[in-house]
Amino acid sequence: MKTNLQRLLLAAIVAVFFLGLAFPNPHPHFWWQKLPVFDMFFGFFGAILIIVFAKWLGHNWLLKDQSFYDHD
Repeated sequence: MKTNLQRLLLAAIVAVFFLGLAFPNPHPHFWWQKLPVFDMFFGFFGAILIIVFAKWLGHNWLLKDQSFYDHD
């Protein structure tokens, strides 16, 4: 089951990549919008960065030790 889901996800990513190449932005306003599939990579790496930062923040600042409230 896990491998089927991974294959489906990989196929979707490849399909979106090729669709981005086939249909570029027709009216780019900024220089980076002229690059093919830049928005896809920017969004993907931005999401990865947010996830990594949230995990770091949770482990280093938000979480408390298991015995934090045990003041015996």
